[in-house]
Amino acid sequence: MDQASLLEICGAEFSETVRRLSDLVAIPSCSFSGYDPMELEKSAEAVRQWLSDIGMPQVEILRKPGVAPYVVARDHRAGPDKPTLLLYAHHDVQPPMRESVWVSPAFTPTQRDGRLYGRGSADDKAGIALHAASIAAWYRFQGGLPVNVTVLIEGEEEIGSDHLEEFLSEHGKLLAADAVVIADLANYDTGIPSLTVSLRGLVAVELELRALERPLHSGVWGGVVPDVLQAFCRILSSLSKEDGGIAIEGIEEGIEPANERELRDWASLPYDRTRFAEQAGMPVELAPRDVVELGRRLWRKPALSINGLQAGTEGKTGNVLMDRAWARVGIRIVPGMDPQRTMDLLKRHLMERVPAGMKLEIHEESLAPSWGTSTDHPLFAIARESLEAGYGCPAVEVGCGASIPFVESVTAALGGVPALLVGVEDPWCNAHSENESVHLGDLLKAIGSQAILFGRLGEAGLAR
Repeated sequence: MDQASLLEICGAEFSETVRRLSDLVAIPSCSFSGYDPMELEKSAEAVRQWLSDIGMPQVEILRKPGVAPYVVARDHRAGPDKPTLLLYAHHDVQPPMRESVWVSPAFTPTQRDGRLYGRGSADDKAGIALHAASIAAWYRFQGGLPVNVTVLIEGEEEIGSDHLEEFLSEHGKLLAADAVVIADLANYDTGIPSLTVSLRGLVAVELELRALERPLHSGVWGGVVPDVLQAFCRILSSLSKEDGGIAIEGIEEGIEPANERELRDWASLPYDRTRFAEQAGMPVELAPRDVVELGRRLWRKPALSINGLQAGTEGKTGNVLMDRAWARVGIRIVPGMDPQRTMDLLKRHLMERVPAGMKLEIHEESLAPSWGTSTDHPLFAIARESLEAGYGCPAVEVGCGASIPFVESVTAALGGVPALLVGVEDPWCNAHSENESVHLGDLLKAIGSQAILFGRLGEAGLAR
């Protein structure tokens, strides 16, 4: 395989890739309730057209009633003796949030300082561009792919992929593969190719603490009736230690520690404490002191967060004792933690601290499992070599502090095949926030890396 020529083709076609990506970003394909579902139809059609235009022989939109459309494309002309890859990305996006904060409008793709700005530019329409452009490069390079590929582009990832497992079951034969490439992850930093080998899961609850039948005048009743907010704050503060660790008894039992390779990779990562604090928007003295500590805290230790706390309305609440208070609590769990056990421990801890006379209602919101993989399969060595060839520097194995609940179900539905978790997000991309963007240089490098991956897998094969 002539890697240099293949990379040259990726570069020559990149302006067209960015144009197609920009057209896709301009479609406000938000899958959340309250947004126009026809925009999801438009984005699915745009993806279908893109994959058809590059020359994929089988491209179709598949639907389930009441579910955002899926796009499935196949090219299996490499033949049965070659590996088959399932390439995943999603075409739905997050809401734009505060439009006044965007420097350029959320759905007006704009290039600035080597980045493409717009909602979905990184998460995850860049993943669609990665798959389309790496396939197109091989069509230009030798008229066909060296491996078989099936492309699956989902339309409801941002709202939980609730129907994906069922979709995989219904279309098992169509989507069968020897490995899956999920292009919805991030690099450790701009220019550093990364394989994600662990994901945190999410256990989340909504809480309502009730103390009174109605709000009461704090001057007339204060000191006699219970204060629901004070009680709630005491309950919530009991969940964590002064250093930020979780104070729930038994919560960390069974956690799988990082292996030696992960620790070596973490130690090799560039880390500037001041720059990390700038990326996070936090005081530098609160940032991890070294990169191994960062890896452990972010990828191998659970983290508890209170996502919201409310009683009354800001600017519209006077001198009253509120009758009830609401909060949302989430625990990011790591490999080795069972989500149901974590939920049970959390609920028991909370219920044991409810003051007499008050009532706490707990509504389970999420039981998403964590995920981790061994990298002993030869696919991972080939992937690291391909990433290094495309980026021009060694690849690293990292974790991801976020949750992608469907990864385990996807690999299980495919018979336990290995999964490569890659992507082009970086710490500056602002995914899920305002001013989302993708680094165009990294996108080009990712396209070249995946094109090289196809070639190396075509030459080496893949154990079945």
